Amino acid sequence: MKTNSFLPISRDDMHRHGWSELDVILVSGDAYVDHPSFGAAMIGRVLEAEGFRVGIIAQPDWRSVEDFKKLGKPRLFFGVTSGNIDSMLNHYTANKKLRHDDAYSPGNKYGLRPNRAVIVYTNRLREIYGSTPIVLGGMEASLRRLAHYDYWDDSVRRSILLDSRADMLVYGMGEKQVVQIARKLKDGKKIHELDNINGTTIVKKDISGLDNYILLPSFSEVKTEKEKFSLATKLIIEEQDPIRGKILVQPHENQFVVQMPPAMPLSSQELDKYYELPFTRRWHPVYEKAGGVPALEIVRFSVTCHRGCFGECSFCSLAFHMGRIVQSRSIESIVREVKKLAEDKDFKGIISDVGGPTSNMYMSQCPQWERGGACKNKCCAIPKKCANLRLGYGGILKMWDEVLKIPRVKRVFVSTGMRYDLLDGKDGDKYLEELCENHVSGLLKVAPEHVDDHVLKIMNKPPFKVYDDFCRNYSAINKRLGKKQFTVPYLISSHPGSTLESMLNLALYLKKIGHHPEQVQDFIPMPMTRSTAMYYTGKDPLTNERVYCTKDIRGKMTQRALIQFQDRRNQKLVMEALKKLGRMDLVAVLCGKTGPRITRMEKERKNT
Repeated sequence: MKTNSFLPISRDDMHRHGWSELDVILVSGDAYVDHPSFGAAMIGRVLEAEGFRVGIIAQPDWRSVEDFKKLGKPRLFFGVTSGNIDSMLNHYTANKKLRHDDAYSPGNKYGLRPNRAVIVYTNRLREIYGSTPIVLGGMEASLRRLAHYDYWDDSVRRSILLDSRADMLVYGMGEKQVVQIARKLKDGKKIHELDNINGTTIVKKDISGLDNYILLPSFSEVKTEKEKFSLATKLIIEEQDPIRGKILVQPHENQFVVQMPPAMPLSSQELDKYYELPFTRRWHPVYEKAGGVPALEIVRFSVTCHRGCFGECSFCSLAFHMGRIVQSRSIESIVREVKKLAEDKDFKGIISDVGGPTSNMYMSQCPQWERGGACKNKCCAIPKKCANLRLGYGGILKMWDEVLKIPRVKRVFVSTGMRYDLLDGKDGDKYLEELCENHVSGLLKVAPEHVDDHVLKIMNKPPFKVYDDFCRNYSAINKRLGKKQFTVPYLISSHPGSTLESMLNLALYLKKIGHHPEQVQDFIPMPMTRSTAMYYTGKDPLTNERVYCTKDIRGKMTQRALIQFQDRRNQKLVMEALKKLGRMDLVAVLCGKTGPRITRMEKERKNT
């Protein structure tokens, strides 16, 4: 087998590898891009490095069985994922309107994966291959492993394990679990015997042999009683830790869905090994005629330096997928990866990003993480940074310096978001100074999300003053450096707690600073998060306090319109909001001197 060759996607590819059958076949809703940022490629390479023969069926036509047959039956198991993104989120906007593109498909083409891809793919495989083991993984499966609220159905659905009829579900990033599963099956174990692998979820008929577990409210309870749904969410959040987390058991009719504790964090050595596997860093050649896969272009010359995030934003699912414990790669490994990138004939000297879920959490450490896991009832960063948390700014500065020494590397940028509330002390000042001087490509991404402190508290974000102070400091540094650099604030509309009045305050702030956001994230309740529980139940599951929620489409559109008040297409909704709030005195401020302009077409329609 040639170094840096793609994993097989056809029988011809298998023959070129000298294989007559495969050990594991991965079925993915994404096009096959052999890059570590794509989940199927990472899992495939990890299994390959362990000596297993792996093939990929990317974006099979689910309307027939033919694509699912093209690699034959695997000796060990099928792995099924919807891709890097939940298939429903991939297909629909917050207003449940159909999207018309798909960055994870060749040519940005929409429609190459089904709704609820994990369920559809798995049921097709069951139809063809009967009892062949099937293991689920990826974001869609990971966040739907227990009974969950589904925004698209507006109801509570049972575990995806039951709807898909799969044998096992891997949650989290998955490398450790999938290797254990493959090894045990290779050694002759049956899939139903693999009932003690951390980071997996299984279905049991009998739990009499289980010890030290927490019994969650049942599916029938969380489906019909919102108080029970809140309680289940609280218990899931509290036990989401690899060190102190307990087994969770949730009855589903006459069966039990059993979630083992999260997998242990990867060591630096393990992360280094995985990210340095022989990825081609290309989309498969079969996509050339379609123009390639757009999602690759965003990450092609970027490097992942760490995993995990201790921010615990209420709306974010990272804690349920990567965990709160930060896992960092070594500087030496990052340097080796950048050297390979610099050898690429298309490399122009720019590393677009060296980051992770939050760029300035690289090399962060806490002694508690190793001893007892992340704290159960405390957040590392909110209401302020914990005194035990050690940030890794020295490591970040050294890493930037080492990467810039590599021949052909001209610039290293930070493109992923950063936590502006973690910049206290001299180390934070030095980091921000260096960031502004050498690593901002004109715009720095930050995520204040809102300006209303009540909403920010519900989001588990720092008070607005922290962001305001950061902006002043950032502007002063750039002025001193003689640079014209700005921030790009990420903002969320319609989040639980956000009222028309709070959105008006946000609009007035944007007017004051002269910022006109082109992109706004409408809140979408994704499974398992604290914010989703608030949206569904009307209460915070951790405090039991009531939370206002906007649920109707018109209300959501109005909140979004207030953020983008400068867009003439939104001015009718802005006027509507001002009337409701009794603030028509602000018409001239947000809608111009005479209010929204009525087009000739609109006049004719009114006259008709």
